[in-house]
Amino acid sequence: MTVSHSTEVNGHTATRRPLPCGIYAPTMTFFDPETEELDIPTIKKHAERLARDGLAGLVTMGSNGEAIHCTREEKVAVTRATREALDAAGFTTMPIIVGATEGSVKGTVELCKQSAAAGGDYVLLLPPSYFRAQIDEEAILGYFTSVADESPLPIVLYNYPGAVSGIDMDSDLIIKLAKHPNIVGTKFTCGSTGKLTRVALATNAKTPSSEGSGYMAFGGICDFTVQTLVSGGSGIIAGGANVMPKVCVKVWNLYVEGKTEEAIALQKVLSRGDWYLTKAAIAGTKQAIQNYFGYGGYPRRPLKRLDKAKVEAIVEGIRDVMEIEKSL
Repeated sequence: MTVSHSTEVNGHTATRRPLPCGIYAPTMTFFDPETEELDIPTIKKHAERLARDGLAGLVTMGSNGEAIHCTREEKVAVTRATREALDAAGFTTMPIIVGATEGSVKGTVELCKQSAAAGGDYVLLLPPSYFRAQIDEEAILGYFTSVADESPLPIVLYNYPGAVSGIDMDSDLIIKLAKHPNIVGTKFTCGSTGKLTRVALATNAKTPSSEGSGYMAFGGICDFTVQTLVSGGSGIIAGGANVMPKVCVKVWNLYVEGKTEEAIALQKVLSRGDWYLTKAAIAGTKQAIQNYFGYGGYPRRPLKRLDKAKVEAIVEGIRDVMEIEKSL
């Protein structure tokens, strides 16, 4: 297997797949529509499709992957199945970032170790939030530092206020955390291009034209792909890439190739279509995949299944961008 150079992290010597610039998908986790058990064959098929469509990497067990609905054993099984699928299809160098957040330092470190054993290369971690009243900046700094000190996998910070009781890490805190050698990036699902710009500048983040420090500044939604590139970002981790990966990659590549006006024009189409998926969330994204690719199914309860009218509205809303997707 051709991978990156060997490194030692917290006493663990590992051969690490590097994180290339580009588009990443936080993969959906698919379930049997009757039993809600993991549908491993579909999980593998989906991973292979995304890899063949040109993505730079995959994220398992993120928000789109319904990590909150899965047991620790299931999280490990999904990551292992994804790695197996990529390797079997010849994508042995494609990195996997694993959502490994738990409420405590101890639990998170344990899941980081299990993620490494399952084939993960990096972990994506939210700040702790259950005991919101007690979680201040000092607690967040202590949490990430303690996990980074012990995790065998490098950490990508996950700034997503909507998932953590409104906790929104500011650029000063993220820059401070970025000084830890085992914290290697941030995903900005907060949507703040200003914050991304400040962090990318302070960390000398990797870009398509410069290796920089290697720090990865990821936009967290595909509707600001061009904006992320303008801001000095490194990549995009976006749920929309589950549905229209080729268009996401095309926007990225057009800008990198200097075709700015074409990139902006396509970004507008992508942003309009992605909004229908964002509004409909996991259930809508799965139904879009079902409509266009013949698989997808439903989220686990208590998330509701969409009625026919809502599914039809999504399909109509993404029609233009999917016509381009099919042409690529």
